Amino acid sequence: MQPALEKHLKELKNCQLCPNVVGPVVTHGPVISKVYLIGQAPGPREGSFGRPFAWTAGKTLFRWFGTIGLNEEEFRSRVYMAAVCRCFPGKAKGGGDRVPTAEEIETCSDWMESEVKLLKPKLVIPVGRLAIEQILGPAPLTETIGRQFERMIFGHQCQIIPLPHPSGASTWFKREPGKSLLLKALQIIHDHPAWQSLL
Repeated sequence: MQPALEKHLKELKNCQLCPNVVGPVVTHGPVISKVYLIGQAPGPREGSFGRPFAWTAGKTLFRWFGTIGLNEEEFRSRVYMAAVCRCFPGKAKGGGDRVPTAEEIETCSDWMESEVKLLKPKLVIPVGRLAIEQILGPAPLTETIGRQFERMIFGHQCQIIPLPHPSGASTWFKREPGKSLLLKALQIIHDHPAWQSLL
């Protein structure tokens, strides 16, 4: 499996299918794991660091995971980190980061499909509304955070435990009911057998 994953990542890093995104492709290392995290898309800084969640949102995300047993270094070495889009979409005209188009999401989903078929994860953690919607469809965060779902993803059955996006611009997880739902979601992740196998 390791050679196949390394080959996949080499091909992914050379992807140039979306003309309007800003490279480079930001991807994770060849970590064989039954826990599969899906982010939204890299921010403007991740490309220079060459890894997902390398900036402010990452600090918050890894602080969350630290409360349930894995620090950043441990998490990165034991969990496969993917994203809805693997390149920075660029800035929106009105300010902030541009949301990837449906076409860009569809194009990049082929990489995710390959990873899911290769890794066969038992636990999938979509982080943020865009990632959650790709797996569970549109719904308010209050109906998805703090719950576990069973879904078929690319022909593979797995459990889904969503998390809110840890962006500094978001206040959802800092106030109720988001605060309590985040804690509940982290506890459900902690208790999942796939997570326990990483500790």
